[in-house]
Amino acid sequence: MELTLWTYEGPPHVGAMRIASSMKDIHYVLHAPQGDTYADLLFTMIERRGQRPPVTYTTFQARDLGGDTAELVKKNIKEAVERFKPKTLLVGESCTAELIQDQPGSLAKGMGFNMPIVNLELPAYSKKENWGASETFYQLTRTLLKEKVSSSQKICPLRWKELGRRPKVNILGPSLLGFRCRDDVIEIQRILSEQGIDTNVVAPLGSSPDDIERLIDAEINICLYQEIAEASCEWLKRNFGMEYTNTIPIGIKNTIEFINEVHKKLDLPLTNKEELEHKSKLPWYSKSVDSNYLTGKRVFIFGDGTHAIAAAKIAKEELGFEVVGLGTYSREMARQVRATAKDLNIEALITNNYLEVEDAMKKAAPELVLGTQMERHSAKRLGIPCSVISTPMHVQDVPARYSPQMGWEGANVIFDDWVHPLMMGLEEHLIDMFKHDFEFVDGHQSHLGHTATKTKDFINSSDEKKDKNSKEGIIWTESGRAELTKVPFFVRGKVKTNTEKYAILRGIPEISDETLYDAKAYFN
Repeated sequence: MELTLWTYEGPPHVGAMRIASSMKDIHYVLHAPQGDTYADLLFTMIERRGQRPPVTYTTFQARDLGGDTAELVKKNIKEAVERFKPKTLLVGESCTAELIQDQPGSLAKGMGFNMPIVNLELPAYSKKENWGASETFYQLTRTLLKEKVSSSQKICPLRWKELGRRPKVNILGPSLLGFRCRDDVIEIQRILSEQGIDTNVVAPLGSSPDDIERLIDAEINICLYQEIAEASCEWLKRNFGMEYTNTIPIGIKNTIEFINEVHKKLDLPLTNKEELEHKSKLPWYSKSVDSNYLTGKRVFIFGDGTHAIAAAKIAKEELGFEVVGLGTYSREMARQVRATAKDLNIEALITNNYLEVEDAMKKAAPELVLGTQMERHSAKRLGIPCSVISTPMHVQDVPARYSPQMGWEGANVIFDDWVHPLMMGLEEHLIDMFKHDFEFVDGHQSHLGHTATKTKDFINSSDEKKDKNSKEGIIWTESGRAELTKVPFFVRGKVKTNTEKYAILRGIPEISDETLYDAKAYFN
């Protein structure tokens, strides 16, 4: 464990909170000091939920350590059960409480409650948030289905044919504080329905303990987010014979591959194969004239394993970008990310230190960064366009509108989110190309009917004020002033400031048109 300003993942008990908050009829009792209640803000602020997470904190204080903290745990468990009446109880401890060794899970199981109790032993000093979410979902699934293991026969993917109904699948992995999970589920359900496939259960997002017990009513499982669901999918496969998908449907090629994989596992004929490539606008966009300008752009990618791997494939195979950097903070998916990086002839970056990522970003010199909110801050400092593709994220990356990453519409969203930052570079070229256009020069009549301020007068007056305060006594010559008037008004202030900085740096007392050109080349 290390002290850091920013971190990609919280401790594992935050992952457990994500699962509890994603579900219904579940309550989580967390043995933790008063300060650990900060995690509530993640759900109310970032997810913008109108309710608190279903979590009861024991909130012990320093003075409680001299007494019996185990009794405090039992008191809080009892009150939580009586007040919230959950169908299943999760019990765990935060990293601080782990040192006290009160074993709250064992205490809860000894209190005689008539409900399933899941004892979460999450090693806070060696594991992180995504692992905690995965382990919680796995332990929950195992607890609620363990009694059916011995009596249940292995599930055949072709069972739907014998029962004379449409095939059913479970969608596993989406949760709160995941990246666009809500919209991804809607998109994937829509795609499956078009293929004649029904959704049995979506979990953990929106599910209940009763739904978890119904998982075995489906023929196969869709592992939508490997970081969260792969362990549970493996357990269901070992104990019930349920197959699960490995393809993540992000991007056109992966979505088509995903549909083919589902059909193959279910032995379901694919009747609309020729139509699939025309479901999204991304293939057409990527072949358009505007997109030809983007071919070969250097892109640096960093995020969770699921989204980083998918982004690398889309960037290289569907948009024609050159991937110059690829990495993840998800150590559980390091092997898959390294394999993808090897195919791209680059070395993967596996780290949870955002400063290492920023340093790698500098060295790669990309023209676009695809990352988390951390990379957005780093890219802004470096002056590089950035699009967020993965958690951790800020509230602006949880849009109220429909904005999936997966499926056909997800491909459209990805194209918009990735290409628009790059198109701003094209816009700068256009501004430079048309800088002498009548709309940008002095005295242009406003569309509102007002005559624009004379740029020359404005520059003269502002220069007089600034010259008085100039530390180095910088003087603009006539040629310098004339050239400055040709710069579009909305960037003129920045150009003027940068040129004066350059002049001071080089010890130039007078700014001519040549100085302005040199400054432009220097800062570009």
